[in-house]
Amino acid sequence: MFNAITDVEGILVGHYTDAENKTGCTVVLCPPEGAVGGVDARGPAPATRETDLLRPAHLVERVNAILLTGGSAFGLDAAAGVMRFLEEKHIGYETGVARVPIVPAAAIFDLAVGSAKVRPDADAGYRACLAATSGAVEEGRVGAGTGASVGHLLGPKFTSPGGVGTASQSIGKGIVVGALVVVNALGDVVDPRTGEIIAGTRKPVVGGWLDSGSAIKGGLAQTILARAQTTLGVVATNAALTKEETHLVAMMAHDGFARALRPAHTLYDGDVIFVLSAGKPKGIVSAIGHAAAEVVAEAIVRAVR
Repeated sequence: MFNAITDVEGILVGHYTDAENKTGCTVVLCPPEGAVGGVDARGPAPATRETDLLRPAHLVERVNAILLTGGSAFGLDAAAGVMRFLEEKHIGYETGVARVPIVPAAAIFDLAVGSAKVRPDADAGYRACLAATSGAVEEGRVGAGTGASVGHLLGPKFTSPGGVGTASQSIGKGIVVGALVVVNALGDVVDPRTGEIIAGTRKPVVGGWLDSGSAIKGGLAQTILARAQTTLGVVATNAALTKEETHLVAMMAHDGFARALRPAHTLYDGDVIFVLSAGKPKGIVSAIGHAAAEVVAEAIVRAVR
């Protein structure tokens, strides 16, 4: 066990990192037959692709990959590279004339951290797929988390590094639940066990943490550059879930955001969680959703530590 989303059999993760321009992308590849997918886009300011397809009552049930990317909406171009990689392997939704890879995606806003003119593109998405592995997942400021930061109330000068984090749990009867997150939140990251702020807005001059939640309640205005943040997550399990059940798990998994981000789901956060069911054991949806919230919260903490 790697304490990573790749502990779910068949799930692979790959990063493309542009350290010079402080951006990148991360791909979560599903087994060749795909995985049943769901989503809950709860943040009011998302930058996404193909999320409507994952909602209940829509045709396609299985997805082939999830892309998380920097570059704001520009970075969604990287999904084309993931599609090219999958098409070369003859993976996708069969239409009769071509297999169309299903690649939902979501982006964080990192344009104010590195170069605003360099964003992940199709080549970046393709290279992330080439790097994908079923082993240990590199965490921190890599892939989609390369330009991530947290604590934006006073602008970029007083933020802390965000990044990529992952975690997993075995919940019995052979069922594994894993999560991968990209943390780029407006607010602070707190340790759910202690309530201690471990990353966030730094106080000018005196140092220490501002406590963004208290500052917002006290009327502190946000800077213009604090108005484009997002935390993204992918939860995967080897339990067999229906499309409706993946949606329910995604809803419960957002509790992990609320436990580890203070505040979460603000007006300027585009928070999104995808869920992948890539297995056959039958599990209890409530148990899987509860575990999902826990591994999401743990992954958030790991992303900044």
